[in-house]
This record gives sequence, C-alpha cells and structure tokens, in this order.
Amino acid sequence: MDALLARHRKETRDLQSRITQKKKAATKKTRKGVNDECAALEAELSERHAAEIAELTADTADPADTPDDLLTANEQPNTPTASNPADTPTPQPVATPARKPNRQKARLARRAAEAEEAAAQARAEAASLPDLRARERAALQDAFKARGLVEREVRADGHCLYAAVADQLPLVGLKPRIEATVGYRLVRRTAAEYIARHGGEFEGFLEEPLTEYVRKVGETGEWGGQLELLALAKAYGVDICVLDGDGSVHEIEGPEKGAEGKKIWLAYYRHGFGLGEHYNSLRKA
Repeated sequence: MDALLARHRKETRDLQSRITQKKKAATKKTRKGVNDECAALEAELSERHAAEIAELTADTADPADTPDDLLTANEQPNTPTASNPADTPTPQPVATPARKPNRQKARLARRAAEAEEAAAQARAEAASLPDLRARERAALQDAFKARGLVEREVRADGHCLYAAVADQLPLVGLKPRIEATVGYRLVRRTAAEYIARHGGEFEGFLEEPLTEYVRKVGETGEWGGQLELLALAKAYGVDICVLDGDGSVHEIEGPEKGAEGKKIWLAYYRHGFGLGEHYNSLRKA
C-alpha cells in the first residue's frame, strides 16, 4: 500500500506539471479546450487511483490463513507411521486466531469512497447550473433581429475590440488604410495616440503609469475595454453602440453625438467565447 500511494503521489505531481505547461502554452482561442482536456486528465487519474486502492483493499488473501489441509505433503508436520490404524494419533483441531481488521486499508477505502462521492456531487451540481453561454447567445440573437442587425464574427483574441471597430469604420466612411482583417493594428495605434495626447482624461482611471499603459494599448495584445472605446469614439468622431448580452445598449458618445451616419455597432459577450469577454462587429441586415 505504501508503494502504491507513493506512486499515486508521483503521478499526481507529474500530471499537475503537465497541466501547468499546457495552460501556459494555451492561447486565448485554445484555452477552453485545454481546460476541458486538463479536467478530463485529472478525473481519469483520480478514478484510476481510486480503483487501484479499492482493488488492493479488496485483496485480503493471507498465506497465514491457509488451512492445514491445503498444505502439501512436504509441508505436513512429521507424524509417526504405523501399519495399524489404531496406532495413528487422532489429529486435534487447531484454533485459528481471529484476524484483526486492517485499519489502514479500511481508512483508504473510506477516503476513496468519499472522494468518489464528492466528485459525483460536483458533476451533479455542474449539470444543474444554467447554460450561461446558450442564454446569452439567445438573448443577443433576439436583440439582433429586433434592431435589424446581423453579426460578423472576428477572431477571438486580444485584438477583438480593435478588429471589430476596424470592420465598422468603412461603414461610416472611415475606411482604414489597410485591410480590415489586420486593421486592428491601425485602430490600436489610433487609441494609443489619443490616450497619450489626452492623458489627463484617462490617468485617474489607470493603475499604472500612463506611458506604460499607452505602450500596452499600441504594441501588445492587451485586451481593450471601456477606456479604449472612449478613446476610439473621440478619435474617429463616432458614437459606438455596444449591444450587451442582456439585450441592453451602452452608447459611448463621440465629440458630435448623433452625427448622421457616424454610429457603429458592436456586440459584447461575457460567456459566449471560451476565453472570456469578446466583441463582434454588427451590421445592418
């Protein structure tokens, strides 16, 4: 049992190391699949360990319990031989001491049963939770139809906000100088430059120096949010309407609110994509 538990501990450590490496190497697009794979590996290892412990616990065979009549002739004690059966001593029954219960095996079996019960309860609770992704998707589809909009998906990565805005700009006469599929780079630089020029409007919302924040917006894959939407609305002179997962609309006003044809639409997801928050472009049907 000690050897089995030692092997289990080593296998658990090895698996955790593998899982850590997989999660570090995951991208925003593959993270959900990696998380599902890691959970399956953990569950498989836990079930196998529980089965091995149960199998070892159930194996109670002990040579000390072997009755005397199963011993071979070579193992029988020396007895006198006689041609007269009357001279053969009558074998006396030997009392076998009662075996003490193995407390360690019982404890391990109890722990394995408790672990399996906890896992089953967790699976049942997960199955009873609402499907937030399906609920959000249905609410947004209803909102699209009500407003005469169709969705154009952009790649689910750290650039999704900027790529969705890049897809919208040609619709209001602000076509990027480069193709929309890579236009997020230009949109990123535009947001970064506006924030740098108007730092006083943004510094109060930042938890890091303005220069570092501007660098992340313009040069990295850092996700965009409310501040970047505000900067883009001001820089491009448009109103940005964000359709939320509950069907509500959040509008970020540009310098000239309500300017004719200067309104772009984005869809915002909290649960619809594996890596978390995501923006898609919306167009008139």
